[in-house]
Amino acid sequence: MKHIYSLFIASILIVSCGGEKKRNSVEKVLESNNLESIREKRGELVNEQEAINDKIKLLDAAISKLDTVKHIPLITTFVAKEQVFNHTLEIQGNVTTKNLLVITPEYNGILTNVYVKEGQRVSKGQLLAKIDDGGLSQQLAQLKIQTDLAKTTYERQKRLWEQNIGSEIQFLQAKSTYESQQEAVNQLEQQVAKTNVRAPFSGTIDDVITEQGSVVAAGQSPLMRIVNLDDMYIETDVPENYISDVTKGKHVVVEFPVLGTSVETKVRQAGDFINPDNRTFKVEVGLPNKDKTIKPNLTARLKINDYSNEKALLVPQSIISENANGEQYIYVISNKNSDNTGVANRVIIKTGKTQGDNIEVLEGIKNGTEIVKEGARSVKDGQTVEVINYSND
Repeated sequence: MKHIYSLFIASILIVSCGGEKKRNSVEKVLESNNLESIREKRGELVNEQEAINDKIKLLDAAISKLDTVKHIPLITTFVAKEQVFNHTLEIQGNVTTKNLLVITPEYNGILTNVYVKEGQRVSKGQLLAKIDDGGLSQQLAQLKIQTDLAKTTYERQKRLWEQNIGSEIQFLQAKSTYESQQEAVNQLEQQVAKTNVRAPFSGTIDDVITEQGSVVAAGQSPLMRIVNLDDMYIETDVPENYISDVTKGKHVVVEFPVLGTSVETKVRQAGDFINPDNRTFKVEVGLPNKDKTIKPNLTARLKINDYSNEKALLVPQSIISENANGEQYIYVISNKNSDNTGVANRVIIKTGKTQGDNIEVLEGIKNGTEIVKEGARSVKDGQTVEVINYSND
């Protein structure tokens, strides 16, 4: 090593000395201002330059012959394979139910009785509370007595009329009186029924809002809240450009970040009306809730399957480049030898939907095409490359 270093220093000194002498010689010729001497000196230098170039060519040839290491790019590849591709639209929504209601009275008065407690299960039509009817029950009882009398009178007049006894006007008057009394009873019964607060559907009393003994107003005073967690669903707004993709029956995965759980379900209704304010349409997703852990107004993340391809070709987005014309391209391998060297060729592709880090290729490659992965952005079209870590995945 020391010997090589000494030779290297000596060579530099010799070249330096030789170059210095030539410089001095050239300067002296130029100072002579003699045209013949200058031309002669130039000829000598040209001859020396040609000799040096010939020697450099001989050295390059020797290096090329002796250097067995080929300086070509090293890359990795993968083979494009047809696979099932399910694209999903991710969007947020809120849990709700049509069976969630704050019950208000249909009659003005004092809330005399509350028959249920918070958390109690009730059935549809069950009596929940009672409002003082202000004497309507007594009026109804008296009216029923009068109706019974009118009925008896009518039935007697009817029998006499059928026997051709009595006048027709008496029969018609008795019939009219009875029917009007009957109608009055029905109307009063409806008024009295409004003083009974009943469950509109089966569910759970979530909150008793108004206490017994309070004065309540029809349609205004909230009495209690009832909820049924069996028929839950999620309502969300979907952008209009998905109206032909997000349809009834599409598969949906619903994730609940707060609960750390997810469920699989389907779109049960997709609206046909586009909201002109935000260019969206309504979508309802049915929600099974057997264990009753999902509550109204819970935030959910929906993954709606809006596109599927049973024979999709997918590539990583990171290997795709774009040319000056806005065309996307990748590099594929052709003419690969047994020593894993081949040629990288640029291929223009047409892409479809993306999912995560992958993108669907619609045109440009086919099943079984070997594609450059690592090194895709450093190779050139038509360049010889060496494939390492070749993968069929």
